[in-house]
Amino acid sequence: MYHFVLIPFAEIKNRSLFDVMKFIFLQLSSSLHERRKEEEFLVVDQLFKEALSYKDELVLFQKLKDAFDYLALEKGLHITFLLDRFETYVPHATEEFFNNLRSLRNHAKYKFSVVFSSTRPLEDMLEPEIFSDFYEYVVDNTVYLSLEDAVGLHSRVQYLEKLTGKTIGKDNLAKLTLLTGYHGKLTRIGLEAFLAGSLTEISQESLLRLKGIQGALKELWLFLTPDEQQDMLTLCNNESCPLPSEFLQHVGLIRNQKITIPLFVAFVKMQKGDVHAKILFDSATNTIKRGDQVVSDMLTSSEFRLLTLLLAQEGSIVDRETIIHAVWSDSKSQEGVSEQAIDQLLLRLRKKIEDDPANPSHIQTIKGRGIKFVQ
Repeated sequence: MYHFVLIPFAEIKNRSLFDVMKFIFLQLSSSLHERRKEEEFLVVDQLFKEALSYKDELVLFQKLKDAFDYLALEKGLHITFLLDRFETYVPHATEEFFNNLRSLRNHAKYKFSVVFSSTRPLEDMLEPEIFSDFYEYVVDNTVYLSLEDAVGLHSRVQYLEKLTGKTIGKDNLAKLTLLTGYHGKLTRIGLEAFLAGSLTEISQESLLRLKGIQGALKELWLFLTPDEQQDMLTLCNNESCPLPSEFLQHVGLIRNQKITIPLFVAFVKMQKGDVHAKILFDSATNTIKRGDQVVSDMLTSSEFRLLTLLLAQEGSIVDRETIIHAVWSDSKSQEGVSEQAIDQLLLRLRKKIEDDPANPSHIQTIKGRGIKFVQ
């Protein structure tokens, strides 16, 4: 029997590993109570209270393992963690966090699964060595959810019509979904505006005037990497894109060499200037930005340290020894850093900031000397 535990990571994004494990333990206990598994709840809740009384990280984790022993081995439950909004925790995720998951899996005799819900594939957000023990299970096991939400639209329309006492009509709904491509957030904003009376007609021009629509389109644009943005611009100019981003195809933003959201096409055509904005480090917020886009949000800790170093030395050649000291700051971790490790780091960073990672214009390799960053 499967027992699912929802763990909303957005609530603990800036917390320590100790707090994260406490939260996971609490969610496990609460989920048993919510599903009326009272016998199991009483046992796990008692273990949780005992762990809290010691205020010790090792004791807490041991009690959590005891709970897994009881639920998986004695009660025969297959526990599945649903780690929702995991991308909010990625900047703080450590090797120890994944080691803890491995330990729980071993205690449960493999009656334990983890589903990472995130905006990007896990291997694109984390250093491979951080979750190396899980790498073979993660890579190529990604399930992509489409931006198109035709299934949920019917119930949303019914709910809003009942709430407002108004109807949108089949023709207007068809116009709206044609322009939004069934994108959940865009469709909802347009629907709410029409039923509220702030939108008198459904057209591209009227929808683009809505602040909510503008914000949602901007959010979608800033979510894209530079090479994905370049793909969008190419397709908006009715040019063929030889190798469009696989990710954008998986989520349904590109289909058959076309962008699936007409409103987004109109928006993208206005973004040409932002694509070539300078990449700058903002010391006040400790972030790296390209125009309005916070580039550092999509970087791992190693990628962030490397790009910060290159920006500080803009125009100068940085040798590999300097890169090792800046990125692998711990003297122990510096031992044995290979050329391949540096090259892999550079490759991952180029994929996130270059318009064409195969032909980088920002992060340039100066053969035999090092790396140079140019705007």
